[in-house]
Amino acid sequence: MATVKELVVDEAKIKKAVQSGIPLTITTFTLPHEIEVYIEEVLAVFLRQVDQEKLKDYIVYCVQELAVNAKKANTKRVYFVERGLDLANPDDYKEGMAGFKENTLNNIGHYLQLQKEKGLYIKLIFQVKKNIIHIEVRNNVAVTKTELIRIHDKLARSRQYSNLEDALAQVLDDSEGAGLGLVILVLMLKKMGLDEDCFDILSTDEETIVRLIIPLEKTRVEGLSLLTETIVNNVNSLPQFPENVMMVQKLISDPKSTMVSIARQISMDPALTADLLKIVNSAQYMLAKKVDSISDAVKMVGIRGIKNLLYSYGAQKILGDKTAEKKQLWEHSYKTAFYAYNLVKNFKKDHNLLDDVYVAGILHDMGKIIFSNVHPDLLNKIKTLCGEKNLPASTFEDLAAGMNHAEIGALIAEKWNFPEGLIAAIRFHHDPESAAPEYQDLVKTVYLANMFCEYEAGNIVYDQMDPAILKSFEIISQKQVDSLLERFSQGFKKENIH
Repeated sequence: MATVKELVVDEAKIKKAVQSGIPLTITTFTLPHEIEVYIEEVLAVFLRQVDQEKLKDYIVYCVQELAVNAKKANTKRVYFVERGLDLANPDDYKEGMAGFKENTLNNIGHYLQLQKEKGLYIKLIFQVKKNIIHIEVRNNVAVTKTELIRIHDKLARSRQYSNLEDALAQVLDDSEGAGLGLVILVLMLKKMGLDEDCFDILSTDEETIVRLIIPLEKTRVEGLSLLTETIVNNVNSLPQFPENVMMVQKLISDPKSTMVSIARQISMDPALTADLLKIVNSAQYMLAKKVDSISDAVKMVGIRGIKNLLYSYGAQKILGDKTAEKKQLWEHSYKTAFYAYNLVKNFKKDHNLLDDVYVAGILHDMGKIIFSNVHPDLLNKIKTLCGEKNLPASTFEDLAAGMNHAEIGALIAEKWNFPEGLIAAIRFHHDPESAAPEYQDLVKTVYLANMFCEYEAGNIVYDQMDPAILKSFEIISQKQVDSLLERFSQGFKKENIH
């Protein structure tokens, strides 16, 4: 979301991130006071967007406590290195910690500068996924076994306290700088009605990750679900898939069908034939020569490719029109498809994934396109329902702005009998980890292509992209993303694939 160089809270971007399930990130190396103030301001806006303002003081305390602990952990690393001590050695650890607090406090500027020079960061991530607030505080050092034992010991001891007074009455060892603070944090979670399952500490070879999981209020979740179901159940203006397309799909799904019979069925519909030949000859398939007959197209593209073309074609026939809003949504969808296709072509070399990922990219935002198709009468019905159920106006506004669009799109895709992989790409393109293992590659590719488009449009920054997904595509730097985007963008403009 921001670095120390930019401390302006952008409410519009925060609102978009919440509604789209995009993570907000704040990265700092030294955690100066102005960043702490900025964190509080961002959290205030973030929580207001999800109607959780009453939790602000609790969550701000927890986040800032965890950020300070991460900074101290980074300070410890440079302090031990400077003194030639091994953090993992019990004797060295004892010796180093004996003077750690006093020595670092007396010369904190020096150690913070060392942290910055070594690139030791504190990264905060705020995100709403599946009606749950996810908060992470990361720092790029691995926690040692000794540290982890001490932290879990303090967390275990905190369970005996029912209030802050009890905790303060005890004399706690604060040599780690995380003793009383963690106890207070646990008590804060209790005050929010949360249990220990909502707090977790993980360590990888590269990072220490502390997570807070805070469910949204039940009434808000139920309200969004109710409105989503109302839309899906009442969108009578969206018919079943075109009959001619369904007939071809049925034929393709029949193991007894031949290439010739499939091509003959498609050729019986001149409009469908013309449209499919236009798509087959587009830049997506990069065929060596122009294809003039469906029979040749089926042979060159394959059954899987034709089947995917039909899903895309059918959805666009139902949902497409010339309004400015719809045109912009389709433009984003085509670009996402093109970028997804090129990501697979450059990094995955999987022919089946190439076929699937293009149509998944085109249809990933189907929920937004469907909402833009909703008849005014249905919108009025939804607004009336909000009043009858005493739902806040913000619930409808969130839905109109895109919240739950992935679920709306997936439910309609189920109604149209789309394959499970395509439904997963629509439902989880903002939350790839939730997809079934067999669809992970497809969903992650669509996720990354969509994030590339958002990054190119200036809606997000590099830090908001999932580093693990970037790494799975062998992308390890912002420079790499910029270089790929320059190539992809030029290719998209050159080919004008739609």
